[in-house]
Amino acid sequence: MKYFIKEWVIPFLIALVIVLLLNIFVFQIMTVPTGSMIDTIMEGDRLFVNKIFNIEDVKRGDILVFKSHELKINLVKRLIGLPGETVDIKSNGDVYINGAKLDEPYVIKSTGIEQTFNIPEDSYFFLGDNRPISKDARYWVNPYINKKDIKGEAVFTVYPFNRIGKLE
Repeated sequence: MKYFIKEWVIPFLIALVIVLLLNIFVFQIMTVPTGSMIDTIMEGDRLFVNKIFNIEDVKRGDILVFKSHELKINLVKRLIGLPGETVDIKSNGDVYINGAKLDEPYVIKSTGIEQTFNIPEDSYFFLGDNRPISKDARYWVNPYINKKDIKGEAVFTVYPFNRIGKLE
């Protein structure tokens, strides 16, 4: 019995603790809850999320995971607006950042009402790629996500196997 505990149970428990610590502090596997990022990410995809990143290094177009206090879940969306910027969404779906049109080849466009968002300091603005169905910042009571609520950067798809690859 001592041999079994020493050779099997203890190494297993050490490995389990290491995996749990890595999952808490280094990375996370997240299941995508909605189809708001289609065609880039499909509903049900499992993503590798890097938790070790510097929020000051994120750039427009990055796909990030954040906690939505309003919806009480983690969401994955594309970063559109940075602190201090003005985001204008036109009725034809075009997005302008501080007056310059944003090139968004990944977007499924939709029409809607014109909206303007002035992003506060320490906050970010996110939209889904599949704009016709995405319930994103355009519809939230508080459209801005504080930097402390950003959990990580979605790096690549790990499942399903036919979609494995780096996210762009």
